[in-house]
Amino acid sequence: MHGSDAPGSRLIAFGGGRLDRVDHVRSNPVLLAEAFASAQARRVVLDGLEPVVVDGHLVMEPLPADGLIEHHALLGVDERQQPIFAELLADAPDTLFATPRSRALADEVPGHEVALYGAARSLLAWHARHRFCSVCGQRTAPAKAGWARQCESCRAEHFPRVDPVVIMLAEHRGRVLLGRQHGWPAGRYSALAGFVEPGETLEEAVVREIREEAGVVTRSVRYVASQPWPFPSSLMVACMAQADDDALKIDENEIEHAFWCDEAGVRAAMAGEDGAPFLAPPPMAIAWHLLRYWLDERGSEGQVADRGPSA
Repeated sequence: MHGSDAPGSRLIAFGGGRLDRVDHVRSNPVLLAEAFASAQARRVVLDGLEPVVVDGHLVMEPLPADGLIEHHALLGVDERQQPIFAELLADAPDTLFATPRSRALADEVPGHEVALYGAARSLLAWHARHRFCSVCGQRTAPAKAGWARQCESCRAEHFPRVDPVVIMLAEHRGRVLLGRQHGWPAGRYSALAGFVEPGETLEEAVVREIREEAGVVTRSVRYVASQPWPFPSSLMVACMAQADDDALKIDENEIEHAFWCDEAGVRAAMAGEDGAPFLAPPPMAIAWHLLRYWLDERGSEGQVADRGPSA
């Protein structure tokens, strides 16, 4: 599921980052100061949390002469050994969720720059949301080159959070289960998804979410791929699962509708054909790649044998 670095390729959006994250520099004040003072150092230019693009690339700029190291996070070092920073936000962002501007980025800049932006956005959003200690309620300050915050009172350390989300296709005799959320564009369907809960494995989360949302019992969960999703801090974990039967019992509090779609229908939707049974998710979403994976697995002519329930 890897592609070229060009926009619109099969590379999963926000994956394919090229920075060396140089953990040894983050935790060493002397090396961090040297990186910040380097004439090669650059920072990503953002408009709040939104990307700024000129001539097909993210805008980068030298660090200002009066810039303060404690106001910046070190994202890493690029292939030219340039330290790359992002400036921490002075105020809370207007929104933590995807916008038309951020969603369009994957079609505007190379894939590794989409990954760079995703890392910066997620990290800056975390700082903006964690200004106070969850232990004692006092103020926290950035630490470890922006990859931690420390309470100024009780000295507790806090680290950037990543929220795992399973996103999955249940399969039953050559069809896959698709659902739509309330408020989605007319006709849009995608893979089911949900947050992993404390005390469960990824596989258990897949089985639980499909059962809760659609009433379908599944087994034989297989991992396919993952995607950092910086709106604000998720890790999408794409999986396949086999269904015991195709009876649906939809929880309308969770999803608006669900249905089983055959290979021909998925192919028509992925090709954007008129009359397709649903509007496919955009290529920026890992659900698009998961559907593409399922089609590829079945073969270009659909010659893969239909699967029944697993033993």
